[in-house]
Amino acid sequence: MSIHNAEDSRKVTTHRLYEMKQRGEKISMLTAYDFTMATIVDQAGIDVILVGDSASNVMAGNVTTLPITLDQMIYHGKSVVRGVKRALVVVDMPFGSYQGNSKEALASAIRIMKETHADCIKLEGGAEIIESVQRILCAGIPIMGHLGLMPQSINKYGTYSVRAQDEQEAEKLISDAKILEQAGCFAIVLEKIPAKLAKRIAETLTIPVIGIGAGGSCDGQVLVLHDMMGMTQGFSPRFLRRYADMNAIMNNAVQDYIKDVKSGDFPNESEQY
Repeated sequence: MSIHNAEDSRKVTTHRLYEMKQRGEKISMLTAYDFTMATIVDQAGIDVILVGDSASNVMAGNVTTLPITLDQMIYHGKSVVRGVKRALVVVDMPFGSYQGNSKEALASAIRIMKETHADCIKLEGGAEIIESVQRILCAGIPIMGHLGLMPQSINKYGTYSVRAQDEQEAEKLISDAKILEQAGCFAIVLEKIPAKLAKRIAETLTIPVIGIGAGGSCDGQVLVLHDMMGMTQGFSPRFLRRYADMNAIMNNAVQDYIKDVKSGDFPNESEQY
């Protein structure tokens, strides 16, 4: 095994992500919510797997990420961790599990770490949640921050449009990013903000900045697996590139199966005992 392959097969840690940024090597990140998908994504060589609260949308069919519970996130987290050998596994803290009460935030974070065996957690917000961030970090739990469009605050925004386009919001975003870095977060996700602003933040911070709809100057990129695989339809933001049309592939397979069952072709002689 070459040194490069040995390096590739080593478990990804928060420190390795920092080293990747130093080297200028981009970080690849995708979501996964179950054992089978996580196994496939990990074996393909992804750096980071996010057990996103987007499970609320793609797994449970909710319109927003708000309804998903801590217990449900732990269930998804556990399922994913069992399928992963190499990638860093990050679990989203769901809405209501950390805002406004730093003791509850710490208890939630500890439950996630103990029950899922994940590597770290992610939470949305800057100055408003800094007390929770500090408390969790003091317990030795690594945190990935999340700024820009924060889906858990969708009712406050009232829209999923691009964030931080005006000077005031942009300045607050830069300030929040610095606050999270100073507190000790190991990375930050920037969602749906102008590419120039994301570039500025990525260059300002020493920790990795991972973008989703935040341009190509971030230190890495993340997409929702079901979106980039073309399993979900009807959601086509500008930042989404579809790498497969799994919707069509699966639909065709199911139709073929139905046809074979109806016609008596399945199972055939060799497919029975």
